[in-house]
Amino acid sequence: MSEGPSQPVADGGTEGPDVTCLPGGARAALEAVLMVIDQPATATELATGLNLTVDVVEELLAELQREYNGYTGNAPDVDEASTTGFSATPRGFELRNIAGGWRIYSRTEFADIVGGFVLEGQTARLTQAALETLAVIAYRQPVSRARVSAIRGVNVDSVVRTLTQRGLIEVSGSDPESGATLYRTTSYFLERMGIGSVAELPQLSPHLPGLEGIEEFYDAERM
Repeated sequence: MSEGPSQPVADGGTEGPDVTCLPGGARAALEAVLMVIDQPATATELATGLNLTVDVVEELLAELQREYNGYTGNAPDVDEASTTGFSATPRGFELRNIAGGWRIYSRTEFADIVGGFVLEGQTARLTQAALETLAVIAYRQPVSRARVSAIRGVNVDSVVRTLTQRGLIEVSGSDPESGATLYRTTSYFLERMGIGSVAELPQLSPHLPGLEGIEEFYDAERM
């Protein structure tokens, strides 16, 4: 299978890691980024993040899109792919270009299966990471993902998506200064907790000696 183009970034580009030296090269690096972004990214944004030229990224995107649809660079059609040893079977996901942005999505043919799996997963127990993230949102709401990440010290994008899908948190407007999306807990969260409002949540200070002034600390930090 063709490794695809692997040219360095154009003159004037920002210095960064040479993705062509990684396993699978620039193509694999681009695929790794596409697997984790939660909103479509333009070819320019992807090129900047990977330290590649836009032309190279656009060619790699087209190559990945063909492969996910059941084609390869060496096998331009299904019949040839079958006779030359390349898989011509479409993947359960596809690479879409929506309004100029690229992102990986599950195929529409599997919408019922994916939807059923996600809904069934709502009955599963939350992971420790999800519980910690939910606790931060519950006590600091409304709060942005960046703020939650800063408090926990890790990226929480995927966990926030999970909590949203399970109906435990929801969007609560945006920060007037940064424009960041803010999150709060839902009525379903209160129902699951068996309380009538977030004011009934247990106070943290009795369980965390020395943090009696935590609210004042955070309030002062935001000023």
